[in-house]
Amino acid sequence: VFYQTMIAGDSWGKIAVPVSKREPWTAIIFVGAHLTIVFGLLNLIIAVVVDNGAELRQKDVIGTAKDLDFEELQEKKYLSHIFKVIDRDHDGRVSMTELYDGALRISEFRHWLVVLDVDTEDLMQLFAFVDKDKKGYVEP
Repeated sequence: VFYQTMIAGDSWGKIAVPVSKREPWTAIIFVGAHLTIVFGLLNLIIAVVVDNGAELRQKDVIGTAKDLDFEELQEKKYLSHIFKVIDRDHDGRVSMTELYDGALRISEFRHWLVVLDVDTEDLMQLFAFVDKDKKGYVEP
């Protein structure tokens, strides 16, 4: 009966009440054992919930990566469109002059540069970096 009371948490009244009435100090043992069992069980339940949440988060990381890949593809398409508009002579190449002029006249491109915190000087440096062969133009 003692095992059934302490471990299974069953029949507390059959053993704990008579023993506690006869020896009041034993209530500390029974209450301590009961609290240990209750908090141990709660800890187990919380561990399962947290583990499931971590697993769902891991799956969400994969979904987030897919979303980022999709957004990157959309941004590349959008930039391709902007570069076609920037290319005023329609030769399939963008010169530094066209790029600078595009930054001034195309509001969408200007806003995009503002979001990226790219000013005129940064734009020139970026163009120089991308124009590795120093031909004076880039092919987007």
